[in-house]
Amino acid sequence: MAEGKTRTGRPRDLSIDHAVREAALTSLAEVGYRGLAMEAIARQAGTNKPAVYRRWPSLAALVLDGLAARLGDVRPPDTGCTICDLSDAIKLHLNVFRRMPPDALAALLADCNADPALRETFMATLFRPPRDAVAQVLDTAIGRGDLRADADRELLLDLLASLVHYRALFGHAATTDAQVEEAVHTLLRGVANDYDHLVAISRAEAGDPLFHPHVAAEKS
Repeated sequence: MAEGKTRTGRPRDLSIDHAVREAALTSLAEVGYRGLAMEAIARQAGTNKPAVYRRWPSLAALVLDGLAARLGDVRPPDTGCTICDLSDAIKLHLNVFRRMPPDALAALLADCNADPALRETFMATLFRPPRDAVAQVLDTAIGRGDLRADADRELLLDLLASLVHYRALFGHAATTDAQVEEAVHTLLRGVANDYDHLVAISRAEAGDPLFHPHVAAEKS
């Protein structure tokens, strides 16, 4: 080998990475987390089990990587409408969990808890992004004067972000968009400086001053 040169292996085939992630998430939706098998995922992706294990050391690592790719770099909205932005920030992440069977999140967390590094990956992938998105919207709303300065930010953050995780983790019920919106309204009634003004902005954001889906419950 010539001096100064290093031998490199065959470049990693990223199409295999994508195919395996998609196969894992498809299987997750079909058979649940406990029904996953590396061999079946590899076969569905058109590769073999050793190729999968070269990329991911465990099923949990593979599923987390697939979910991270599906989430992508999700940024919270900033439309100037606190009601809309809080609701949409929650629903952006909730949509990912809706594609998972009821038992999947709890089973995945149980496997990750045995490995501190894997648990940290779980938190960084599935716990912090929804919470951080809601935090950004809350901080913007507080800075804009929409929310009371004495509101307990951390408590509000946990109450709102838990809408993403609580039912997904325990699997006892689904969370609808209407329930997300109602929860946001319920909390904002207590911490908004002028709740009626925020409702008016929400209606105007929809382009209809008389009706907005976020406040449909109030019109019934």
